[in-house]
Amino acid sequence: MAFGHAWLSVFGQTFLGAPALGTGAAFTTAQAIVPEAASGMPPMAFPMATLMYFQFVFAAITVIILGGSVLGRMNFTAWMIFCPVWMTLVYTVGAFSLWGGGWLAGLGVADFSGGYVIHLAAGTSGFVAAWVIGPRIQADRDNFPPNSLLVTLAGAGILWIGWNGFNGGDPYYAGADAASAVLNTNLCTAVAFLVWVIWDYMTGRKPSLIGSVNGMIVGLVAITPAAGFVNGYGAMLIGLIASSIVYVAYNYVSRLRPFRNVDDTLGVVYTHGFAGLIGGLLTGLMADSAMNVVPGFSVTGGLHLLKWQALTAAWVVLFSAAGTFILLKLVGLFVPLRMTDEEMEMGDLAVHGHEVYPSDIPSLGFPSGIPAAPPTPATVTPAPTSS
Repeated sequence: MAFGHAWLSVFGQTFLGAPALGTGAAFTTAQAIVPEAASGMPPMAFPMATLMYFQFVFAAITVIILGGSVLGRMNFTAWMIFCPVWMTLVYTVGAFSLWGGGWLAGLGVADFSGGYVIHLAAGTSGFVAAWVIGPRIQADRDNFPPNSLLVTLAGAGILWIGWNGFNGGDPYYAGADAASAVLNTNLCTAVAFLVWVIWDYMTGRKPSLIGSVNGMIVGLVAITPAAGFVNGYGAMLIGLIASSIVYVAYNYVSRLRPFRNVDDTLGVVYTHGFAGLIGGLLTGLMADSAMNVVPGFSVTGGLHLLKWQALTAAWVVLFSAAGTFILLKLVGLFVPLRMTDEEMEMGDLAVHGHEVYPSDIPSLGFPSGIPAAPPTPATVTPAPTSS
């Protein structure tokens, strides 16, 4: 549905590919192709199985990002139903329209690796989901610290490294543009990371690990729609602008309606939604025609492209918001969307039957899972001798 032959058209514009199975040996081992976009790219030098897995990772990470908005209160059964339905009926429409040769691709809209398809859609949908489901219990809203800064740091590093893979892989072609996309990813992210820390200093806040990770994510997200379309100057400028705008949104706009009334647990609407939007708009201005994505294909920035980038952003926001709202209401007819207060207070033990950080591990005999220290030998004071 996201990368197949044209199927669903409205007013002459194609929104979806034809549904079909992709599991047969003949299909998965055949040469990869995106039929509705094949005329704009050279033949792919890998099988359909590679293309399927590569693109499924994009779809999977989108719904995972969305999930960051509703952590701590969404009913797990409802989540398990919502995920595949949302990916099938919301994600595929954006993916086909922009990447599969659909109507937006025909207008020349540029989204190199998912600023709109992934991040703007996830940020919008997550915000709507958080609004529909309602906030966490007050105790979690008052005190919800990260459970491990060390794991956060390790995960952030893995994320940064991994981002090179899909930004560098999105030309589907091992050429100079793929290498430039990787370099631009790191340039933009490094600048955004440092700019966030500088803003912390300038506003009297303490530069923190969590803050700098947010800056890193903003840089990764903002360069995603632009990675292979801009030069190095453009990449650094995107990092500067996106990090500054999202910093203001995250710390100040969040205090205004409607943002202050919605409990977006991880601030996905800012670090993904806002950052993806800014990156997409700046792609419209800064795309460099000298960046040949594949032989014979490049994108030229300017007011004409900016216009279509802005209209596409509005369409992604409206479609994602409406689709998410409708699907959640439909799921809510069958199962509760929200955990009970008792389940939220108890946490993982109530929902999954285990604790991530158990308070006691009987099988080891150690409280809190920490090996007990050997007993300290008692100090024996000899009895005084009589004279």
